Amino acid sequence: MLTKRDLLRSVAAIAAGAAIANPSLLMAQSYPGIIEAKDIAEEGFIYGLPLVMNYAVMNEFAVDPKSSQFKAPFNEINNMHQVASPADTAVVTPNSDTPYSILWLDLRAEPMVISVPAVEKDRYYSVQLIDGNTYNFGYIGSRATGNEPGSYLVVGPDWKGEKPVGISQVFSSTTPFVFANFRTQLINAEDMPNVEKVQAGYKAQPLSAFLKKPAPPAAPTIEFLPATSAGIKENFFQYLDAALEYVPETPRDKEIRAKLAKIGIGPGKTFELKDLSLEHKAEMLIGMKQGDDKINKWLASGNKPINGWNVSSLLGDEAFYNGDWLLRAGAAKAGLYGNDAAEAMYPFTRTDATGEPLDGSKHNYTLTFPAGQLPPVNSFWSVTMYDGKSQFLIKNPINRYLINSPMLPGMMKNEDGSLTLYIQKDSPGADKEANWLPTPNGTIYLVMRLYWPKTEAPSILPAGEGSWQPPGINVAQ
Repeated sequence: MLTKRDLLRSVAAIAAGAAIANPSLLMAQSYPGIIEAKDIAEEGFIYGLPLVMNYAVMNEFAVDPKSSQFKAPFNEINNMHQVASPADTAVVTPNSDTPYSILWLDLRAEPMVISVPAVEKDRYYSVQLIDGNTYNFGYIGSRATGNEPGSYLVVGPDWKGEKPVGISQVFSSTTPFVFANFRTQLINAEDMPNVEKVQAGYKAQPLSAFLKKPAPPAAPTIEFLPATSAGIKENFFQYLDAALEYVPETPRDKEIRAKLAKIGIGPGKTFELKDLSLEHKAEMLIGMKQGDDKINKWLASGNKPINGWNVSSLLGDEAFYNGDWLLRAGAAKAGLYGNDAAEAMYPFTRTDATGEPLDGSKHNYTLTFPAGQLPPVNSFWSVTMYDGKSQFLIKNPINRYLINSPMLPGMMKNEDGSLTLYIQKDSPGADKEANWLPTPNGTIYLVMRLYWPKTEAPSILPAGEGSWQPPGINVAQ
């Protein structure tokens, strides 16, 4: 099955050893020279990576019922009655704080209505709306709309109409397929029945059903290109063709779409790398590798380093990205489907406070929050452990993947009121185990999640400039 680990491996080897075929007819039709083609391939990879990642997840979650990650067909909610575990490998850096409810919307025939129940005031929940461009184009939930019940209309790019009676708000997508990602806070293990009650109140229905009117004709069935790791490795741009079929052109991406068309990539096209000349193929592979390298370099330097943590605001709507494809690709690679900064901040790190790589096979670590300086949030915070290579959750003896603020009553504080987390692969001892966050026996990737961060001081907002700063991770003495 496709995992993002496969997808994000260096594309230098994507088509290594691929058979060399005769140049296609494109070569006779003023196909760009090898240097121009290389440059377009570089830009196209940066532009296209989030679209291909999203297309692949959509295939796994909603299209292919044989996928190990399949959730439900389009327009049906799948309520997950557990948090993410090491078995969840469809999306990198999965959130294990809030059980998900997964809903992929097909808006081609008509808009869809998402209805939410009343949620108790002290429980955080959100419905994040993400389109095929990976833009976060709308939010329902505790921060955005409150914990009152309501119904919300999600419409596709071609919809024209007035807000119907009974609809609180209309959210407009740039694409006909939308991921509605529900998060419902789990307070502790015994709280799952309460989460399930909230989830049972989530509802998705076509607008015609909501209005009790006849349904329009169904949209035609689509034969989606199966998203396999082998297929993407062999021909990334063929998957970009498939994704672009359902990503209408906008003024912001008109220029890059025109460039891609020059090398035979776009809606209705079937790009075949093997059909190019040896020289073109080699240069385009170099261009893709350079695009991947640019994304990695940006990720390493595009965030503000604070005590070893990277603090930034990477995710947002179409206006937020404003055609900055490198920012969008970096955001997708750092954590596909992450929230806007106003909804959640995600300080992340692979290093200790001195800049040395975190490695559970070499060191034990501590993370200490001084007294009165826990993360400033309106809802809750967590620190989650991932394998440094795959960015997936890792198995450990106590099945603990994170430490979060609801766990505070059971944790041990220091004499001065500070809180120390013990970050190591082996138990720090029974007296400290409540504060233990197990690590892999190797490289570490740590992510803080700060849900509904406060805007008044002390705050981590604006991103990287707030008065609150995450404390550094230190090698245990």
